[in-house]
Amino acid sequence: MSHHIKIALVDDEQLILEGVKMLLSKEKNFSVTMMANNGNLFLENLETCSTEDFPDIALVDVQMQPMNGFELVEILKDKYPDLKIIILSSHYKTSVLGYMVKLGVSAFLPKNSDKKLFIEAISKVFENGIFFTNEDHEMLLSYMNSTSKKKSLFSMDDDLSEREKDVVKLICQEFTNHEIAEKLFISPRTVESHRQRAIEKIGAKNTVGIVIYAIVNNIYSPA
Repeated sequence: MSHHIKIALVDDEQLILEGVKMLLSKEKNFSVTMMANNGNLFLENLETCSTEDFPDIALVDVQMQPMNGFELVEILKDKYPDLKIIILSSHYKTSVLGYMVKLGVSAFLPKNSDKKLFIEAISKVFENGIFFTNEDHEMLLSYMNSTSKKKSLFSMDDDLSEREKDVVKLICQEFTNHEIAEKLFISPRTVESHRQRAIEKIGAKNTVGIVIYAIVNNIYSPA
């Protein structure tokens, strides 16, 4: 992977910040361009950040004061919709997955993840906008099946058309608009309008929402 990935770290534990920075600086395609130990400071840093230093991905801790990770993510999604967000948490809970779906977070990593998973997650999020482990997948399905949350997560007024489902399946398999267009014998512009229509129908924020919707509704199953 030739791209250089700029990463921001937001965590109120200085040791975690330093440790993660050290870990990532050993990877030749990664650079930590911003660190902040609370959400407010991070938002201030982003305001004054130059375009060339602006992060591609933010690793955000959930348990922070005075503003927790979720509050920060809601602001980030509103102000900087293209910034990809990976949530770091020491508590691996299904309720966090619900937030992940709603807010369009790209990945959810327990703080005790091993280095290989960590590096893979960041690379995958950079390339595809989402990283989802089998464990996440199983947890998401049980989260959906055990509650009535399936309905509340996605405000579906009408179902996806067959063609929209075809496009969604291919999006889940990480094909680009151009590749999808070739596979379905339609133009990339038509693919994009199907994608937008699906996002509107599902009530998703971005591709992450599409993928999770597809998994939950058995349109797509990760291998």
